[in-house]
Amino acid sequence: CPSTSRPPDPGLMRSGGGGGVDDQQQQQADDSDTDPEQDLEDEEEDEIPLEMEEVEAASKKARQDEDLNTEHLQVLERLKANQRRDYLKGTVSGSVQATDRLMKELRDIYKSPNFKNGAYQVELVNDSLYEWNVKIQRVDPDSPLASDLAQLREREGKGHILLSFMFKDSFPFDPPFVRMVHPVLTGGYVLDGGALCMELMTPQGWSSAYTIEAVIMQISATLVKGKARIKFDAPKGIYSLARAQQSFKSLVQIHEKNGWFTPPQSDG
Repeated sequence: CPSTSRPPDPGLMRSGGGGGVDDQQQQQADDSDTDPEQDLEDEEEDEIPLEMEEVEAASKKARQDEDLNTEHLQVLERLKANQRRDYLKGTVSGSVQATDRLMKELRDIYKSPNFKNGAYQVELVNDSLYEWNVKIQRVDPDSPLASDLAQLREREGKGHILLSFMFKDSFPFDPPFVRMVHPVLTGGYVLDGGALCMELMTPQGWSSAYTIEAVIMQISATLVKGKARIKFDAPKGIYSLARAQQSFKSLVQIHEKNGWFTPPQSDG
């Protein structure tokens, strides 16, 4: 890249030795010969790289925004405005690292082909970056769960799996707490209260490199591999946050002691 620093003063490039009167007169003559218009052009040239960097940055952001529809851009802008408002009021919630990462995750999801083609949906609860409702719209079409979802759509007018994602201030170094909200499932590694029996979602199995979309797609695949089925006759109130947290806590304690079961390769 071209340097933005100004060229050295010719007077500083002279060879050493004590400068006499002749040197000083020559220096004054050199200074008087300097063209003001040329200096102005030099200054303008110096500023060009900085201006081009700013233009390129703006252009890059515009290209990224082209991948987002108006509704999702408005969500991101509203979140930024809320963050500025909370900062000015001194009521900032969460942490800088978690907020920055969640904003990136949400933006990436909005641009994702899986999201755009309707494999899943994401909604923020009360415009909070730290609590998401995720709707899995599609699973393996050849699975019994897919048939159950089609039947659920006929019965209730909604054929999706609703998950709750709750993030801590320590995200992405700690995993989100994920639980099933609706419908009630049997199998699929879903525990009492709606918690998920997945090492991926525990402190031992989690990695800060995991993306939220990857987690969503993995949960979808795990439900199918675990032969999940919808329990249409289940009473209401089986799934709750308190029950899910308790069963998940017990799950982690058991597996910390006994380890995790690795299914045969034929089971995926």
